[in-house]
Amino acid sequence: MKTASKLIALTSLGLATLLGGGCDNPKENTKMDTIYQFTAKGRNGASLDLASLKGKVLLIVNTATGCGFTPQYAGLEQLYAKYHDKGLEILDFPCDQFGHQAPGSDDEIHQFCALTYNTTFDQLAKVEVNGANAEPLFTFLKARKPADDDPAEETAALRVLLKKHGMTGAEAPGDIEWNFTKFLVDRNGNVVKRSGPKTTPAALADCIEALISQSSCCQRQ
Repeated sequence: MKTASKLIALTSLGLATLLGGGCDNPKENTKMDTIYQFTAKGRNGASLDLASLKGKVLLIVNTATGCGFTPQYAGLEQLYAKYHDKGLEILDFPCDQFGHQAPGSDDEIHQFCALTYNTTFDQLAKVEVNGANAEPLFTFLKARKPADDDPAEETAALRVLLKKHGMTGAEAPGDIEWNFTKFLVDRNGNVVKRSGPKTTPAALADCIEALISQSSCCQRQ
C-alpha cells in the first residue's frame, strides 16, 4: 500500500509539473537558462553579478551618447523614476560599435548622461554587442530573442535609413540593429521582449507594469 501511495503521489506531481507554469505563473528556470549565469563590468571596474538582481524586472539597453536616438535617455530616466521602487532596474551598456557614436571613457559617458538627461541610473562599462567580441550577456540575449518584436517594416525602414547614411548595423542573423535596442527580462530571468531603436521607452511602460505585477507574458515567445 505504501508503494502504491508513493506511485500515486509521484504521478500527481508529474501532472502538476506538466500542467503548471502558465503565463501568470511563469516557470522558474535554472540559473543556466536565465541571465543569472552572467556578470557585467561596472564603469568603476567592479563586477555586477546579475544573480543579485533576481526578482527584479530588467530593462537592458545598448546605448550611445552621439546617436540620433540618444534623447531616449530622457524616456529611460522617466521609466526608472516611475518604476524603480516597484522593482525595475535599468542596465545601461554604452556601445561604440555603431558609427563610433559612444566616444569617451566610461566616466565621461556617465557624466554626459547625468548632466544632459539627469539620469539617476548608472552606466556599466562599454561593451560590444555583435561579432566575435560581443559581451556574453548580449550573445545570450540575442539567442533568446533573435529578432526585434517590432513590425518588420519598421526594421526595414531603419536599415534603409542606415544604408542611406553609409552605416551598417546588423551583419549576421540575430545581430542587434543599432544603438538603443532594448531587452525586457522578467522577475525570473526570462528574456520576454526585444524592441528596436525606434521603439521609445514610453512604449514599453505597459509591458513593464505587467511584468512587475506578473499579470502578463508581455509577448513572451
